[in-house]
Amino acid sequence: MDRARELCDLASRAADDKKARAIMRIDLTDISVMCDHFVVCSGGSPAQVRAIADHVVDEWQAAGVRDIKQEGQQEASWVLIDCGLVVVHVMRDEVREFYALEQLWGKGRLEPWQAVSA
Repeated sequence: MDRARELCDLASRAADDKKARAIMRIDLTDISVMCDHFVVCSGGSPAQVRAIADHVVDEWQAAGVRDIKQEGQQEASWVLIDCGLVVVHVMRDEVREFYALEQLWGKGRLEPWQAVSA
């Protein structure tokens, strides 16, 4: 498995661990030079958005990712986490609906996250 896909899977699992809703992955490998994948998910409150974002960062750091950038933690209506290969968008429901990233990046391959049962 390539590193980008591995980090995308890790971020999706981390978001799922914190009960993120509607986790969607967008494969951008053939349409963007910015990154290979987006992970887009929703949190119900600023505290949950922060918890999801913090867990993604923790999991990436545990996997050896060192260059992680974050924006939006203070307001926690849309937190963006960027490790170069993968960008994670953790959004409040109303923000996600307004910006509609899945439609904006619709030329990418959309992949709903399905958690593997334990």
